[in-house]
Amino acid sequence: MRRYGKNPDEDDIRSRPNPKGNRPRTNIRPKHEGAAEGMVLTVDRGRLTCLVDGRVVLAMKARELGRKAAVVGDRVSLVGDLSGGKDTLARIVRIEERASVLRRTADDDDPYERVVVANADQLAIVTALADPEPRPRLIDRCLVAAYAGGLEPLLVLTKSDLAPPEKLLELYGALDIPYVVTSQDELYDGHTAADRVREYLAGRTTAFVGHSGVGKTTLVNALVPEDRRRLTGDVNAVTGRGRHTTTSALALPLDRAEGWVIDTPGVRSFGLHHVDPSRVIDAFPELVAGTENCPRACSHDEPDCALDAWVAEGHADPARLYSLRRLLATRERRDGD
Repeated sequence: MRRYGKNPDEDDIRSRPNPKGNRPRTNIRPKHEGAAEGMVLTVDRGRLTCLVDGRVVLAMKARELGRKAAVVGDRVSLVGDLSGGKDTLARIVRIEERASVLRRTADDDDPYERVVVANADQLAIVTALADPEPRPRLIDRCLVAAYAGGLEPLLVLTKSDLAPPEKLLELYGALDIPYVVTSQDELYDGHTAADRVREYLAGRTTAFVGHSGVGKTTLVNALVPEDRRRLTGDVNAVTGRGRHTTTSALALPLDRAEGWVIDTPGVRSFGLHHVDPSRVIDAFPELVAGTENCPRACSHDEPDCALDAWVAEGHADPARLYSLRRLLATRERRDGD
């Protein structure tokens, strides 16, 4: 057998050809400087529907992006066939930096986080006052996810004809969260409820989240009437849960380009394994300064926490500190608690 010396650079050495073609392999990736900008409207089994220059374009993720996935609301760059015609397919080659992210995990013990929506300004938490009964723990979890992800919360309370809203609103009074109350008749009539909610949506991208059966998709249909989404099914009389009618997130434009509504699937739980508790306090600016004298790694719910003295000195409302601690404790409790 022939052996080569230390210098194998000889004319008779045969180089192995590239089995996949004649072009040499390279780690240099194209910059795609001429790529068009678009927004992801929905994702379905690896195919992404995007809006590019007013056209709806079907696309797939380029292999060079690796495991980085695009989600509804993402700003992306696309190449290929951008005509939006039948049987055409573009490629997403870049995912731009996100301004905000709504994340959730299956439960608090699950380390795998799922990005639900990107670049939303606001999180509309839709909950029924009855049928199904409101779940304050789930609302708290959605609030924590909103604060941690950089979204402003909005409470949308439905079915006020079945139960009054005052008791539930009292729990969140100290948080100064804007809210809208609608009745069941208004929800199905659409116009009155939609008009009141629309005031909070103008010029913004709002993700709607809520437990199944609360009327979330019905309200979205009223806000975007031209979209013929199927209405929510009846609530199960045994479990109190509604049937899922939205199986994937979908971004829909409001009339006159006033903003965007993102309808998300109904949730039964909202895991917070991914949330850094230190970010939640950013939603309480009057309490942030009081944490300077807290012990290291303070959970803000222990005997040595400096926030107790800060509030006692009159720098903040005690109700606000209670609300902060309730939200921080939410991560340690199950949704059904």
